[in-house]
Amino acid sequence: MALYRLPATPDTCQWGTFDGRLAPVLTIRSGDMVTMDCITHRAGDAPDYLMTPAIRALYDALWPRKGPGAHIVTGPIAIEEARAGDTLEVRFLAADAPLLYGSNLAAAWGVLYPQSGIPGISAREYMTLYRIHLTAGVAEPLWQADYPFPAGDPRHGGVIPVHMTERKPVVPGARVPLRFHLGIAGVAPDTADPVSTTPPGVFGGNVDNRDFGVGTRMFYPIFTDQALFWAGDPHLAEGDGEVSGTAVEGHLQVTLAFYVHKNSFPLRTPVLETGSAWMVHGFHTDLNAALTMAVEEAVHFLADRWRIPMTEAYSLLSTAADFRITQAVNRVKGVHAVVRKDLFQGRSPHTNAAPEHGMPPADRV
Repeated sequence: MALYRLPATPDTCQWGTFDGRLAPVLTIRSGDMVTMDCITHRAGDAPDYLMTPAIRALYDALWPRKGPGAHIVTGPIAIEEARAGDTLEVRFLAADAPLLYGSNLAAAWGVLYPQSGIPGISAREYMTLYRIHLTAGVAEPLWQADYPFPAGDPRHGGVIPVHMTERKPVVPGARVPLRFHLGIAGVAPDTADPVSTTPPGVFGGNVDNRDFGVGTRMFYPIFTDQALFWAGDPHLAEGDGEVSGTAVEGHLQVTLAFYVHKNSFPLRTPVLETGSAWMVHGFHTDLNAALTMAVEEAVHFLADRWRIPMTEAYSLLSTAADFRITQAVNRVKGVHAVVRKDLFQGRSPHTNAAPEHGMPPADRV
């Protein structure tokens, strides 16, 4: 078991693309840990708060080769033992914010744009700057400013620093709970072509589950040999839905551990495990269809793991599970089923279970 350091540099990051044809920037083995830098693509929203000279240099180097998506991602990381058909477990061990500020954009892709009749929101983009208070565990909104570039303008999205002079203080007193997490994490998609970082999928990517933070673990179906893992879109706080368009976007340094499972924990979509629940994800451009996928995948998850009929699983989901909107703003929307771990008291899942959290052990190859 080894610990690796992966900084964010022009050689270890891409902007807007998952590309399975790229050579790995790091190769590790199952059980290894990686401390990696994840850089927000929104640093240009408030460069005097969110950009260092090194981050500005990274932006300048990556922009000429930017892909179709919005996000800066670090990777890919290859896991030697991983093969298509296996499952990758990613344990979230630690997170630290190097700059204690973050930005939130009420964007053109937000839920209320442009159809809202609410004064000040309809057809208007504006940014709110948040200050991070680590000891108190909260983010405090400081000021708002109109965003000067329309959606579709190449300067939109933090590529060119935005010096917004009309900064208006917000009404004081709000405190947002910090939820350091990765908006983007996942493996190479099942395609030879580059894929945009914006829509999520069964490979993971821009899932935006605000519960994927320290002390949790996400499981991904693997589609290519060596898995090829990326992470990015770091978030400092977010609510379910991410309805205005973004979370509180800031930089994070995270430490993750990687384990390969062979045949002991097959999956069809990402599954997150927290201390008290399993979360099974569904994705679709239509929110109703995303809900349908989440229900179907959760039925399969319960039936496969606890060896119960699918009819019983469906009843349990209606009576004991919660279905939450992961996000509604990334073209492909997300819904996740929250299944309580105490649903099956006194019964272990059908697997070679390890004592910790009832999870299967990582296979040693």
